Amino acid sequence: MKALLICVLLTWSILSGALGKGYDPLAIAPKFQAQSRDLTVHDAARNRDIPVRLYLPANEKAEPVVLFSHGLGGSRAGSKFLGEHWAARGYLAVFVQHPGSDEAVWKAAAPGQRLAAMREAASLENFLLRVKDVTAVLDQLEAWNKSGPLAGRMDLTKIGMSGHSFGAITTEAVSGETFPASGRTLADSRIRAAVIFSPSIPTSMSPERAFGDVRIPWLLMTGTLDTAPIGHADVKSRLAVYPALHGAPKYEVVLDKAEHSAFTDRALPGDQAPRNPNHHRVILALSSAFWDAYLRGDKDALAWLNGAGPRTVLEAADDWKASP
Repeated sequence: MKALLICVLLTWSILSGALGKGYDPLAIAPKFQAQSRDLTVHDAARNRDIPVRLYLPANEKAEPVVLFSHGLGGSRAGSKFLGEHWAARGYLAVFVQHPGSDEAVWKAAAPGQRLAAMREAASLENFLLRVKDVTAVLDQLEAWNKSGPLAGRMDLTKIGMSGHSFGAITTEAVSGETFPASGRTLADSRIRAAVIFSPSIPTSMSPERAFGDVRIPWLLMTGTLDTAPIGHADVKSRLAVYPALHGAPKYEVVLDKAEHSAFTDRALPGDQAPRNPNHHRVILALSSAFWDAYLRGDKDALAWLNGAGPRTVLEAADDWKASP
C-alpha cells in the first residue's frame, strides 16, 4: 500500500510538472463580464480614421496588450470570443478595423458583385494601409496610456499581435517577415510575440527567405480544410510557414476538419464541414498559454505549452508541433 501511494504521488508530481503545476489557460473568474469600448484612432499623417474595439480586463492596473487584425471583409466586432477570453485572462485586447478592406467593402456592393469587390479589396494598397494602421494604433495606445480614462492601464513593454487571414498576413508583416523588393521588414519592434490564424506564404519569394529572420515567438493555427475563396493560400502553403521559422520559439496547431471560418465567430458562406465546438476551446487555450508564456513570462504557462498541456485540450486527430 505504501509503495502504491509513493508511486501515485511520484506520477502526480511528474505530470503536474509537465502540465505546468496545475496551470489552466481556460480558467477565468466565474463572475467576469467582458466590458468593451469602441474608440477611433485618427492617423493625422494619413488623415485616416481607424475604428478599434477594446476589451478591458477586470482590474485597472497596467496589463499586457494584445492586438487583433480581422480578415478581409471583417470588422472590429468580429472574433469577439477571442477578445472576451483574453480580457478575462487579464489582457487589454485591441481589435483593429481596417477601412478599405473591412465589412464596408461587401456591404456597399450588390449581392452579385460582393465577391468581386472583396477580391479587389485584397490589394497591395490595402495591405500597406493595414500595416500602417497597426503602427498608428500602437502610437495612439502610448498616448492614451499617459492621460485620459485608459491612463496607466497598459503595459506597453508587453505587446502581442494577432490576426486571421488578411489579418494573418498583416500580423506576419509587422512581426518580422522579410520582403523581396528591399530585403527589409515592416516589423514594429514594440511587438513581442504573435499568434497567426490561417498563415500565408508570399508568392514572390521562398518561405525561408520571408520568415527565416523572424526573431520573436510565433504561434501558428490552421486546419486541414483551411482554404478561402480569395487568395492563393491552400493548406499546403499554410503549413510551409512553420518549417521556415528558425530564429525564435515556434508552435503550430493543425485542427482536424477545421475550415477557414473555425477561427471566427460563425460559419462562412460555402462552408461544408460542421463546426466543432472543441476548436474554439483549443484556440483559446493555446493562445492564452502562449501570451502568458511570452508576454507575462509565466513559467507554468511555458511548461504547459512545451509539455503535455496542449494534448489535454486537443483531439486525437489534431496535430501539434512545438520548437521552444
